[in-house]
Amino acid sequence: MPWILLLLAGLLEIVWATAMKQSHGFTRIMPTGVMVIGMIGSFWLLALAMRSLPLGTSYMIWTGIGAIGAFLVGVFMFGEAANIGRIIAAGLIVSGMVVMKLTS
Repeated sequence: MPWILLLLAGLLEIVWATAMKQSHGFTRIMPTGVMVIGMIGSFWLLALAMRSLPLGTSYMIWTGIGAIGAFLVGVFMFGEAANIGRIIAAGLIVSGMVVMKLTS
């Protein structure tokens, strides 16, 4: 169950990061509201997962899900570059997450 909570927390991190981009510097009310609610939910679920999971593992997986998710949203929704260097960097983040999970 804590891994599911951590996954959901990471997915909400993607939501709030995307909403932050769409808020245009907090000048648009709806995306700003989605961002705040997403942040609260993400932090709450992370805190629940941390009841059972180690701090370092939880935080690394949470930020990794958010980083990879935000990268993918940037590429597919906002047309950001997906060059070889960025793809390799994302792959390294994923491999780090896998190793952290396997050794926890």
